[in-house]
Amino acid sequence: MSSQTFRGRRAASIENSALRLTVVEGGGHIAEVLDRQTGVSALWIPPWPSIEPGGFDPQSDLTYGQTAEARLLAGILGHNLCLDIFGGPSAEEEAAGLHPHGEASVARYDIEPSATRLAMRATLEEASLLVERRIDLEDRAVRIRESVENLTGTDRPVAWTQHVTLGPPFLERGSTEFRASATRSKVLEAEFGTADYLVTAAEFDWPAAPRRGGGTVDLRVFTDAAVSGAYTAHLMNPAHPHAYFVAFSPRLRQAFGYVWKQADFPWMGIWEENHSRAAPPWNGQTLTRGMEFGVSPFPESRRKMIERGRMFGVPTYRWIPARCRVEVEYWIVALQVDAIPEQLDWPG
Repeated sequence: MSSQTFRGRRAASIENSALRLTVVEGGGHIAEVLDRQTGVSALWIPPWPSIEPGGFDPQSDLTYGQTAEARLLAGILGHNLCLDIFGGPSAEEEAAGLHPHGEASVARYDIEPSATRLAMRATLEEASLLVERRIDLEDRAVRIRESVENLTGTDRPVAWTQHVTLGPPFLERGSTEFRASATRSKVLEAEFGTADYLVTAAEFDWPAAPRRGGGTVDLRVFTDAAVSGAYTAHLMNPAHPHAYFVAFSPRLRQAFGYVWKQADFPWMGIWEENHSRAAPPWNGQTLTRGMEFGVSPFPESRRKMIERGRMFGVPTYRWIPARCRVEVEYWIVALQVDAIPEQLDWPG
């Protein structure tokens, strides 16, 4: 266990003989799950400098752009938590100071690490929510118990998404493989940037996404295109109690994935950014794939989320009752294998 810095950020790490996990204080992001055998973490580290979200100055920190998401992008690392929105705020919320994906990704967390266990918590002042995580290393798995407490006397509809993003050197074009317990799926209902190659709003069954101009794209293999961008939403198989995704690097012989309770997080969004965004801080240099599982299928405003209500008959947000605490549990699994596992089982 150690309290330290990670790429210039205040951080804490826990480790065992197989893995090292690091979280940062600002935003509470899981910055790395390092496989000690390969020396590689599958989680994304942006190509731009990382700073504390609390220290971001929109007037001087122009490296990160001048959009509403600049503060988030200034500090984003690996796996961040989207709460209580998944997507952008309304114009009124933005004017009041709310950031894309909510306060949880930019709040300051109190972190208490000890040996192979870590506890962290943050109070979201505007949302009036208390967020807590307990993280334990167990051989080549990471157990995460996460809770959200509603501090108000009013039932709250929320988005709650684990924004897991993978990046190089684990992620490689035309090479990295994926498996998931996904079923019915839908392409984002608006064009996803200038390099979107999928049919807008098309419904399909995993993994064959409809390509513009005809044919399909197999989402089980990361694109080999020079430039691309896309977003698809997937209903995780409701016939099974546990949902999962797993990614595999053939070059590293390294598999990395998450397992969670399908009832907790019935949706997964796949976000692809492949050198398509020219504006700062992206600058056409970013390669990522987000595997974002949560209670909502699409990144959208709170109003649109509630108005949508359901997709494929499944709710698109979750209620946190007044003065109540809701807890979920999920696992990270990191393996050394010769081929991609066709599924991940619940480690517990």
